[in-house]
Amino acid sequence: MKNYHENPRLDVFKSNLVKDAYFSRALEFPLLSKTEFKPERAIPFDKALKVTDYNQWVHFYIHDYCFERIWNNPKQYLEMLKKFAGVITPDFSIYRELPLVMQMWNTYRNRAIGYWLQSNGVNIIPNVRWGDERTYDFAFEGIAQGGTVAISTNGCIQKKIDRDYFIDGLAEMVKILKPDTIVNYSYTPDHVFTRYKEQGIEIVQIENYALTVRKAVK
Repeated sequence: MKNYHENPRLDVFKSNLVKDAYFSRALEFPLLSKTEFKPERAIPFDKALKVTDYNQWVHFYIHDYCFERIWNNPKQYLEMLKKFAGVITPDFSIYRELPLVMQMWNTYRNRAIGYWLQSNGVNIIPNVRWGDERTYDFAFEGIAQGGTVAISTNGCIQKKIDRDYFIDGLAEMVKILKPDTIVNYSYTPDHVFTRYKEQGIEIVQIENYALTVRKAVK
C-alpha cells in the first residue's frame, strides 16, 4: 500500500503534520517544545488575513468555523503566519456536551497544528483548553512544563457553572504544567488570577481585539 504521507489525497488524517514528531506516552499527541514568549497584542486569525501590521500575534479565540480552514489546508496559511510575531495555537472547541472522543480529537488537532507551525519556524505559544474534570487526562498532554502557555477567559466566566469549571481546570493546569507565564486573552479578573501571581507565575493579559479596535476609533 502506498504511504499516505506522500499523497495528500490519501492523507485525510493530516498525518503529514506530525510525521517527524515525538509523541506523548499516553495518547501520542505530538510534543511541543517549551516557549517563553510574552506577547502584548494579538489579532484573530480571520482578521489577520487582511492586515499588514505584523508586529503582533495571531490567535484563534473565535468561532471554529472561522478557522477550520487552517486544519483543512494548513500550507495555504503558512507564509502569512510567518510574517507575524507568532501564533497562539488553535483553540478548537472543547464543549462539555460533546462526546469525550471529540474533545480529545480537538485537543490533538491543537497540538498537531502547533507542532507543524513550530517545526516550520513559526513562534508559538501552546493554547490550553479544558472542559470538565474528565478532560484533565488529556487537556494538558503534549505541552512541556514551565515556560509560557496561553488561555482565554473569553466566554468562559460569565455564567457561574462555566466559571467554576474554568477555575477548577486552571488550578489543575497549573499543577500539571507548572508554567512560568500564563498569557490570558481577554478579561483577567483578580479573583481568578491573583492566587497564581502570589505563587510567582507571571500573568500577561492581552486585551480583547474588539475592545482594542473600539478604542482606536474613538
